Amino acid sequence: MQDRLLICSLAIAAVLSLALAQAAFAAGAEPAGDVKVDAAPCIAAAATGDDDKILNVCGELLDHDKLARPDRIKALIARAGVFDRRDNFARAIDDYDDVLRLDPTLADIFNARGELYRRKGSRPKALADFGMAIRLNPDHAAAKASYKALALEIERIGALMAVAGKPSFNCKTARRAAEKAICADPELADLDRGINAMNVRIIGEARNYDDARALQREQDAFIARRNAEFGRPSYDLRKAMKERMQKLVGVDGY
Repeated sequence: MQDRLLICSLAIAAVLSLALAQAAFAAGAEPAGDVKVDAAPCIAAAATGDDDKILNVCGELLDHDKLARPDRIKALIARAGVFDRRDNFARAIDDYDDVLRLDPTLADIFNARGELYRRKGSRPKALADFGMAIRLNPDHAAAKASYKALALEIERIGALMAVAGKPSFNCKTARRAAEKAICADPELADLDRGINAMNVRIIGEARNYDDARALQREQDAFIARRNAEFGRPSYDLRKAMKERMQKLVGVDGY
């Protein structure tokens, strides 16, 4: 009987010893990779606005695989802000890409990346990002204003591209040699369209009917002279058109 009690006591002692060893390991012998990474220095650097410190501290923080997701997002946003301020569009966009992969619900980040795309000249991508920001937050004032402005800009560029290289008159009905020369040269065609548009604008802003008539007679005289003198050795069509545009611009006060 005593032998059985001794064996039982030894077994219980062995179990307790093993349990204590396991608890000690769990409490004080965790693998180094499981230690929580401290994001406070990066957050503090972002608060001070010290760009060099943000790049150094937050950059080092982002190298840690065990960085918590919320802290990684904060560090990426802070570093992207530095790249943005330094006009390093590609690096800033890369960081915002990483942020949106971690959390695709951040309207402010879509808006920020959209602004970068717009400054970079990638209008379709910028418009898409502004649109996503609005879908995520219909009250996002900045994204709404940027979307509207960019949509109008794209529409205007499209309209300009539609008439690029086309003069103010129909080339299919052109009969005069000067008109055919303008139709054959995209630069001259754009210049002709600009002259016509500027003349129409100036006449529209004339103080009275007589002034408007005088301005139109001046334009008619320029066209008549252009048609009559084109082809002569001493006549430079391109120079004459540029001089006419310069005169119109001067009249307009620019």
